[in-house]
Amino acid sequence: MSVHARSIATEAAKVPAVTLGFWIIKILATTLGETGGDSITMSWLGETTSEATGYGYLIGTGLLLVPFVTLVIFQIVTRKFHPLLYWATIAASTMLGTTLADYATRSIGIGYPGGSILLFTLVMLSLAGWYWTEGTVSVQTVGTPRVEAWYWTTITFSQTLGTALGDWAADSGLGYDGGALVFGAMLAVTAAAYYRTRISHVLLFWAAFILTRPLGATVGDFLDKPMAKGGLEVSRPLATAVLFVLIVALIFVLPQRAGSHPGENAAA
Repeated sequence: MSVHARSIATEAAKVPAVTLGFWIIKILATTLGETGGDSITMSWLGETTSEATGYGYLIGTGLLLVPFVTLVIFQIVTRKFHPLLYWATIAASTMLGTTLADYATRSIGIGYPGGSILLFTLVMLSLAGWYWTEGTVSVQTVGTPRVEAWYWTTITFSQTLGTALGDWAADSGLGYDGGALVFGAMLAVTAAAYYRTRISHVLLFWAAFILTRPLGATVGDFLDKPMAKGGLEVSRPLATAVLFVLIVALIFVLPQRAGSHPGENAAA
Protein backbone atom coordinates (compact mmCIF):
# COMPACT_ATOMS: atom_id res chain seq x y z
CA MET A 1 0.00 0.00 0.00
CA SER A 2 1.43 3.40 -0.95
CA VAL A 3 1.93 6.26 1.52
CA HIS A 4 -0.83 8.21 -0.22
CA ALA A 5 -3.20 5.26 -0.04
CA ARG A 6 -2.45 4.79 3.67
CA SER A 7 -3.16 8.48 4.33
CA ILE A 8 -6.49 8.21 2.53
CA ALA A 9 -7.36 5.06 4.39
CA THR A 10 -6.86 6.83 7.73
CA GLU A 11 -9.27 9.59 6.76
CA ALA A 12 -12.70 8.81 8.16
CA ALA A 13 -15.86 10.34 6.75
CA LYS A 14 -17.43 12.25 9.63
CA VAL A 15 -20.78 13.02 8.03
CA PRO A 16 -23.68 10.55 7.74
CA ALA A 17 -24.51 8.54 4.67
CA VAL A 18 -27.14 10.33 2.60
CA THR A 19 -30.18 8.13 3.06
CA LEU A 20 -33.92 8.68 3.43
CA GLY A 21 -33.38 8.83 7.19
CA PHE A 22 -30.82 11.60 6.67
CA TRP A 23 -33.34 13.75 4.83
CA ILE A 24 -36.12 13.12 7.38
CA ILE A 25 -33.92 14.22 10.28
CA LYS A 26 -32.54 17.14 8.23
CA ILE A 27 -36.03 18.53 7.54
CA LEU A 28 -36.99 18.17 11.21
CA ALA A 29 -33.73 19.87 12.24
CA THR A 30 -34.39 22.81 9.92
CA THR A 31 -37.90 23.15 11.35
CA LEU A 32 -36.44 23.12 14.85
CA GLY A 33 -33.98 25.77 13.72
CA GLU A 34 -36.85 28.07 12.83
CA THR A 35 -38.88 27.56 16.01
CA GLY A 36 -35.76 27.51 18.19
CA GLY A 37 -34.24 30.65 16.70
CA ASP A 38 -37.56 32.49 16.91
CA SER A 39 -37.96 31.32 20.52
CA ILE A 40 -34.77 33.19 21.40
CA THR A 41 -35.16 36.38 19.38
CA MET A 42 -38.94 36.80 19.29
CA SER A 43 -40.26 35.09 22.42
CA TRP A 44 -37.37 35.59 24.87
CA LEU A 45 -35.74 38.80 23.60
CA GLY A 46 -39.11 40.18 22.49
CA GLU A 47 -38.00 41.38 19.08
CA THR A 48 -41.55 41.29 17.69
CA THR A 49 -43.16 42.86 20.77
CA SER A 50 -43.65 46.45 21.90
CA GLU A 51 -40.58 46.04 24.16
CA ALA A 52 -38.26 45.32 21.24
CA THR A 53 -34.89 47.06 21.51
CA GLY A 54 -33.95 46.57 17.89
CA TYR A 55 -30.96 44.46 18.87
CA GLY A 56 -32.73 41.16 19.49
CA TYR A 57 -31.65 39.47 16.26
CA LEU A 58 -28.05 40.56 16.74
CA ILE A 59 -27.98 39.44 20.38
CA GLY A 60 -29.63 36.13 19.48
CA THR A 61 -27.04 35.58 16.76
CA GLY A 62 -24.24 36.24 19.23
CA LEU A 63 -25.74 33.83 21.77
CA LEU A 64 -26.04 31.05 19.18
CA LEU A 65 -22.65 31.66 17.58
CA VAL A 66 -20.76 30.43 20.65
CA PRO A 67 -22.33 26.93 20.88
CA PHE A 68 -22.26 26.57 17.10
CA VAL A 69 -18.53 27.33 16.83
CA THR A 70 -17.85 25.06 19.82
CA LEU A 71 -19.75 22.18 18.21
CA VAL A 72 -17.97 22.69 14.88
CA ILE A 73 -14.59 22.55 16.65
CA PHE A 74 -15.58 19.31 18.38
CA GLN A 75 -16.85 17.95 15.05
CA ILE A 76 -13.55 18.77 13.36
CA VAL A 77 -11.22 17.40 16.07
CA THR A 78 -13.10 14.14 16.58
CA ARG A 79 -11.70 11.23 14.59
CA LYS A 80 -14.90 9.47 13.61
CA PHE A 81 -18.58 10.02 12.93
CA HIS A 82 -20.72 10.69 16.02
CA PRO A 83 -24.43 10.95 15.13
CA LEU A 84 -25.47 13.02 18.16
CA LEU A 85 -22.58 15.46 17.71
CA TYR A 86 -23.23 15.81 13.97
CA TRP A 87 -26.95 16.47 14.32
CA ALA A 88 -26.42 18.82 17.27
CA THR A 89 -24.11 20.84 15.02
CA ILE A 90 -26.69 20.82 12.22
CA ALA A 91 -29.43 21.98 14.62
CA ALA A 92 -27.17 24.75 15.94
CA SER A 93 -26.43 25.87 12.38
CA THR A 94 -30.14 26.03 11.53
CA MET A 95 -30.91 28.13 14.63
CA LEU A 96 -27.98 30.42 13.86
CA GLY A 97 -29.14 30.63 10.25
CA THR A 98 -32.58 31.77 11.43
CA THR A 99 -31.28 34.63 13.57
CA LEU A 100 -28.65 35.61 10.99
CA ALA A 101 -31.23 35.79 8.20
CA ASP A 102 -33.63 37.80 10.35
CA TYR A 103 -30.82 40.18 11.29
CA ALA A 104 -29.85 40.66 7.64
CA THR A 105 -33.39 41.07 6.28
CA ARG A 106 -34.97 42.98 9.19
CA SER A 107 -32.37 44.73 11.31
CA ILE A 108 -30.03 45.75 8.50
CA GLY A 109 -33.09 46.43 6.35
CA ILE A 110 -32.11 44.87 3.02
CA GLY A 111 -35.38 42.92 2.92
CA TYR A 112 -36.04 39.35 1.85
CA PRO A 113 -35.01 39.82 -1.81
CA GLY A 114 -31.77 41.57 -0.87
CA GLY A 115 -31.02 39.07 1.88
CA SER A 116 -31.71 36.10 -0.39
CA ILE A 117 -29.47 37.45 -3.16
CA LEU A 118 -26.66 38.26 -0.71
CA LEU A 119 -26.82 34.86 0.96
CA PHE A 120 -27.10 32.97 -2.34
CA THR A 121 -23.93 34.75 -3.45
CA LEU A 122 -22.17 33.70 -0.25
CA VAL A 123 -23.24 30.06 -0.74
CA MET A 124 -21.92 30.10 -4.31
CA LEU A 125 -18.64 31.73 -3.23
CA SER A 126 -18.20 29.14 -0.50
CA LEU A 127 -18.81 26.27 -2.90
CA ALA A 128 -16.46 27.87 -5.46
CA GLY A 129 -13.71 28.28 -2.87
CA TRP A 130 -14.19 24.68 -1.73
CA TYR A 131 -14.02 23.39 -5.30
CA TRP A 132 -11.01 25.56 -6.12
CA THR A 133 -9.00 24.23 -3.16
CA GLU A 134 -10.17 20.59 -3.19
CA GLY A 135 -11.29 19.88 -6.75
CA THR A 136 -14.71 18.67 -5.58
CA VAL A 137 -17.57 19.68 -3.27
CA SER A 138 -18.77 16.13 -2.67
CA VAL A 139 -19.75 15.47 0.95
CA GLN A 140 -18.11 12.05 0.63
CA THR A 141 -14.74 13.80 0.91
CA VAL A 142 -15.48 15.37 4.30
CA GLY A 143 -12.73 13.71 6.32
CA THR A 144 -10.03 16.34 6.89
CA PRO A 145 -10.11 19.59 8.92
CA ARG A 146 -9.78 21.81 5.84
CA VAL A 147 -12.63 20.11 3.99
CA GLU A 148 -14.76 20.17 7.14
CA ALA A 149 -14.18 23.90 7.47
CA TRP A 150 -15.52 24.39 3.94
CA TYR A 151 -18.39 22.00 4.65
CA TRP A 152 -19.63 23.83 7.76
CA THR A 153 -19.10 27.26 6.19
CA THR A 154 -21.22 26.25 3.21
CA ILE A 155 -23.86 24.70 5.44
CA THR A 156 -24.13 27.83 7.59
CA PHE A 157 -24.63 30.06 4.55
CA SER A 158 -27.15 27.61 3.05
CA GLN A 159 -29.13 27.45 6.31
CA THR A 160 -29.24 31.25 6.43
CA LEU A 161 -30.23 31.49 2.77
CA GLY A 162 -33.03 28.99 3.31
CA THR A 163 -34.54 31.05 6.11
CA ALA A 164 -34.59 34.18 3.95
CA LEU A 165 -36.10 32.26 1.01
CA GLY A 166 -38.80 30.71 3.18
CA ASP A 167 -39.81 34.04 4.70
CA TRP A 168 -39.75 35.70 1.28
CA ALA A 169 -42.02 33.04 -0.22
CA ALA A 170 -44.48 33.16 2.69
CA ASP A 171 -44.68 36.96 2.66
CA SER A 172 -45.07 37.07 -1.13
CA GLY A 173 -48.61 35.68 -0.97
CA LEU A 174 -48.02 31.95 -0.67
CA GLY A 175 -48.46 31.90 3.08
CA TYR A 176 -46.69 29.43 5.34
CA ASP A 177 -48.64 26.38 4.19
CA GLY A 178 -48.39 27.39 0.53
CA GLY A 179 -44.67 28.00 0.85
CA ALA A 180 -44.20 24.59 2.46
CA LEU A 181 -46.06 22.94 -0.42
CA VAL A 182 -43.99 24.76 -3.05
CA PHE A 183 -40.64 23.93 -1.47
CA GLY A 184 -41.79 20.37 -0.77
CA ALA A 185 -42.69 19.99 -4.44
CA MET A 186 -39.32 21.39 -5.51
CA LEU A 187 -37.59 18.94 -3.20
CA ALA A 188 -39.60 16.07 -4.73
CA VAL A 189 -38.58 17.17 -8.24
CA THR A 190 -34.94 17.27 -7.14
CA ALA A 191 -35.25 13.75 -5.71
CA ALA A 192 -36.80 12.51 -8.98
CA ALA A 193 -33.95 14.09 -10.94
CA TYR A 194 -31.47 12.30 -8.68
CA TYR A 195 -32.88 8.87 -9.57
CA ARG A 196 -34.04 9.44 -13.15
CA THR A 197 -31.54 11.78 -14.77
CA ARG A 198 -27.79 12.04 -15.24
CA ILE A 199 -27.54 15.44 -13.60
CA SER A 200 -24.59 15.58 -11.20
CA HIS A 201 -25.53 13.96 -7.89
CA VAL A 202 -23.26 16.42 -6.09
CA LEU A 203 -25.18 19.35 -7.60
CA LEU A 204 -28.53 17.76 -6.78
CA PHE A 205 -27.41 17.05 -3.20
CA TRP A 206 -26.64 20.70 -2.54
CA ALA A 207 -29.86 21.79 -4.25
CA ALA A 208 -31.82 19.45 -1.98
CA PHE A 209 -29.82 20.48 1.07
CA ILE A 210 -30.64 24.15 0.45
CA LEU A 211 -34.31 23.43 -0.30
CA THR A 212 -34.87 21.58 2.97
CA ARG A 213 -34.14 24.83 4.83
CA PRO A 214 -36.94 27.02 3.40
CA LEU A 215 -39.23 23.98 3.72
CA GLY A 216 -38.37 23.76 7.41
CA ALA A 217 -38.67 27.53 7.80
CA THR A 218 -42.19 27.66 6.38
CA VAL A 219 -43.30 24.59 8.37
CA GLY A 220 -41.83 26.09 11.54
CA ASP A 221 -43.57 29.41 10.94
CA PHE A 222 -46.81 27.59 10.16
CA LEU A 223 -46.60 25.90 13.55
CA ASP A 224 -45.88 28.95 15.71
CA LYS A 225 -47.20 32.03 13.93
CA PRO A 226 -50.57 33.53 15.04
CA MET A 227 -53.73 32.13 13.49
CA ALA A 228 -54.55 35.57 12.15
CA LYS A 229 -51.40 35.32 10.02
CA GLY A 230 -52.08 31.78 8.83
CA GLY A 231 -50.27 29.84 11.54
CA LEU A 232 -51.36 27.36 14.19
CA GLU A 233 -50.12 29.53 17.09
CA VAL A 234 -48.33 26.67 18.85
CA SER A 235 -45.93 27.81 21.57
CA ARG A 236 -42.45 28.24 20.04
CA PRO A 237 -40.60 26.66 22.99
CA LEU A 238 -43.10 23.78 23.05
CA ALA A 239 -42.75 23.16 19.32
CA THR A 240 -38.96 23.28 19.67
CA ALA A 241 -39.01 20.79 22.57
CA VAL A 242 -41.24 18.36 20.70
CA LEU A 243 -39.06 18.54 17.58
CA PHE A 244 -35.94 18.04 19.70
CA VAL A 245 -37.32 14.87 21.31
CA LEU A 246 -38.47 13.55 17.93
CA ILE A 247 -35.06 14.14 16.34
CA VAL A 248 -33.18 12.44 19.17
CA ALA A 249 -35.56 9.47 18.99
CA LEU A 250 -35.07 9.15 15.23
CA ILE A 251 -31.28 9.30 15.58
CA PHE A 252 -31.47 6.14 17.67
CA VAL A 253 -34.23 4.47 15.64
CA LEU A 254 -33.02 5.16 12.09
CA PRO A 255 -29.72 3.61 10.92
CA GLN A 256 -26.83 6.03 11.42
CA ARG A 257 -23.56 5.32 9.67
CA ALA A 258 -20.77 7.39 8.23
CA GLY A 259 -20.76 8.08 4.53
CA SER A 260 -18.15 6.16 2.55
CA HIS A 261 -14.86 7.89 1.79
CA PRO A 262 -14.03 7.87 -1.95
CA GLY A 263 -10.52 6.57 -1.24
CA GLU A 264 -11.57 3.55 0.80
CA ASN A 265 -11.99 1.12 -2.08
CA ALA A 266 -8.79 2.24 -3.75
CA ALA A 267 -6.84 2.01 -0.51
CA ALA A 268 -8.19 -1.47 0.17
